[in-house]
Amino acid sequence: MSTYKIAIIDDETEILTMLNRFLSKSGKYTVSTFSNPVIGVDAVNRDSFDLVLLDIMMPQMNGLEALEKIMVKNPAQKIVMMTAYSTLDRVLKSHKEGATNYVMKPFDSLQALESKITEVLKS
Repeated sequence: MSTYKIAIIDDETEILTMLNRFLSKSGKYTVSTFSNPVIGVDAVNRDSFDLVLLDIMMPQMNGLEALEKIMVKNPAQKIVMMTAYSTLDRVLKSHKEGATNYVMKPFDSLQALESKITEVLKS
């Protein structure tokens, strides 16, 4: 069984820990986590990831800026934006900038999040 490489960029360490544990447990994913978006963007632009989960609201660099920096280097990168503060403007801007999809935090369920990840990876 092949594994997918996923990068998670979020300033909340609890989210990183929870998602890393949940996604790694299945054996289908190799997960790299980044609490600093600047470091996360550099890693994504340097390495090859099948998917990036990217928080929108972060202090060092917001998710839309990070999205833009990733898409300049790799326009085909699959990215799912994560936000607790959904506004239509942010969602539309993230899609315009190249995000594949988005999810709301807190997550309805981790299983629903994994279904969204599977859907994006197959697209």
